[in-house]
Amino acid sequence: MTGPRYPALIAALPASVPFVGPELQERARGARFRTRLGANENVFGPSPFAIAAMQDEAADIWKYADPSHLDLKGALAEQLTCTPQNILIGEGIDGLLGYLVRLLVAPGDAVVTSDGAYPTFNYHVNGFGGVLHKLPFKGDHEDLAGLIAKAAEVDAKIVYLANPDNPMGTWHSGAAIEAALDDLPDGCVLALDEAYVEFAPEGTAPQIDAEDPRVVRFRTFSKAYGMAGARIGYAVAATDTIKAFDKIRNHFGMNRFALAGALAALGDTEWLQEVIRLTAEGRTEVNRIAAENGLTTLPSATNFVAVDCGKDGDFARAVLAGLIDQGVFVRMPFVAPQDRCIRISAGRPEDMAILAEALPRALEAARKSTAS
Repeated sequence: MTGPRYPALIAALPASVPFVGPELQERARGARFRTRLGANENVFGPSPFAIAAMQDEAADIWKYADPSHLDLKGALAEQLTCTPQNILIGEGIDGLLGYLVRLLVAPGDAVVTSDGAYPTFNYHVNGFGGVLHKLPFKGDHEDLAGLIAKAAEVDAKIVYLANPDNPMGTWHSGAAIEAALDDLPDGCVLALDEAYVEFAPEGTAPQIDAEDPRVVRFRTFSKAYGMAGARIGYAVAATDTIKAFDKIRNHFGMNRFALAGALAALGDTEWLQEVIRLTAEGRTEVNRIAAENGLTTLPSATNFVAVDCGKDGDFARAVLAGLIDQGVFVRMPFVAPQDRCIRISAGRPEDMAILAEALPRALEAARKSTAS
């Protein structure tokens, strides 16, 4: 009896996933978390209109979703001043990044990213046999000029940049990104991940013509729109690029609930603005709690705050473990020196109260456990 015959590339990959979900940690702990502040979820939830639209769709769930996604594309195009032919709908930014890599990267092709940036992108590149070239962060920002220079050096197919950045929450101005495109080498695409752009200051999003073939922009309904569990995102790119995705995308990959909810959420601008306001209040409270405990924070253009624990990664990991022990789910950057921080999502007042109670205990336990 024999099993499947894996290609050499797949057989050589480690059996790992980019993230360990909080549910798995809860099972290991034998208890649920008191508060979830680690996955940058929008704890304020989706628009009530989005919830109602998804509920209304339940009776028709026996139908496949429209694989053209034209209703949602039309609404997005109106907001983005482009055409529906410039938009691709997919299974969150995670799924869309996988499509981009599948579309452009053959085994051995060079791809450039930041060391410590969003790991799901790396996961896709490794899975399709691309060669990752990583640059360290520069001053807790992704090194925009360095990434593009590296792309020219290695003849990269893709440069990945998150703006605002995850996991640090820092950002580049849109004008800086626009200027950097002039140095992007021929045949290289900038994959611009804008998952958090709704939370960012005005001027963060670059003014780029949707028909510019050098850029594929990625946005999502997971963050500001509060629909992470629906798994719906979109890409904006030149018409010919979007057409090329039709060669490899899962045409029936979206579900009717997600499409209906996203369309309704897009029209509820009042709820979006309320979520942005509540998120800003949550960030302010994280900053206050950190300062109260003698810690500093990084400026953030996202729905989370990177809290500098003031020592090295081992100490920050001990702080994180202390929070987990108390039922507070948080995460942290994976790479030094950014791993001196823990990353805390903006929460509701009740979430922030739990954090305020738990953080001093976690710090005290970390200082004892790391004392030499």
